[in-house]
Amino acid sequence: MDDVEREKELAGNLKRVRNRIAEAVRMAGRSEEPELIVVTKYFPASDVRLLAGMGVSEFGENRDQEAGPKAAELEDLNPTWHFIGQLQGNKAKSVVRYARAVQSVDRQSLVSSLARAMENEQLRRASVGQSSRERLDCYLQVNLDPHNDEAPQGSGRGGARPEDLQGLADVVAQSPWLVLAGVMAVAPVRDDAAAAFDRLRGISDNLTLSYPSATAISAGMSADLEQAVAAGATHLRIGSDVLGARATVR
Repeated sequence: MDDVEREKELAGNLKRVRNRIAEAVRMAGRSEEPELIVVTKYFPASDVRLLAGMGVSEFGENRDQEAGPKAAELEDLNPTWHFIGQLQGNKAKSVVRYARAVQSVDRQSLVSSLARAMENEQLRRASVGQSSRERLDCYLQVNLDPHNDEAPQGSGRGGARPEDLQGLADVVAQSPWLVLAGVMAVAPVRDDAAAAFDRLRGISDNLTLSYPSATAISAGMSADLEQAVAAGATHLRIGSDVLGARATVR
């Protein structure tokens, strides 16, 4: 497929997704649409460039080894990168160089790694005469799967337990380098998405009692964006319905 055909394909897909979002917002009786984050993992930088030309400004990536080079290639666009995959502490130094947000914060050790990496990044920028960067937005990833309660934190199997969120939020809020943005979750495979996202909304409401500005709710993907919008999602993470079937990076 040449660039012209790919641009037409992406434009058509994007229009359909935006129409779905608009209709979901109407059905939910909401006044504002959630932010669309296009998840570009396994797709080339050229697709990001085409989507940016169509007005998309926020993109999600899951793997630092792919995201880092892609972000460097697209530095002239200055898009907003959301890191949404499970993150090892030793990758924090690389991720904070390009990501404006990390949506998979699920344990206190990762918070410490991100805060330390942000401090070092500020020092690095100062040493080479670059402007300081904004603080890093952190979303607490919540395990919504009632069948997965025994999964350890940081195992990559669904995020932090709801009962552990308050302590995790406190640690994020104490760092001068981090911003507590809100919560993120994936609907469990064996559970109803609408019910799961309703639980997430309740968790978000509880969090904002302590941290009123932590209002972000990142929920909903291609298969369940309508349920997420109905539950009050502020950010949607859409991949395949915009980009098509996953491909190998060209």
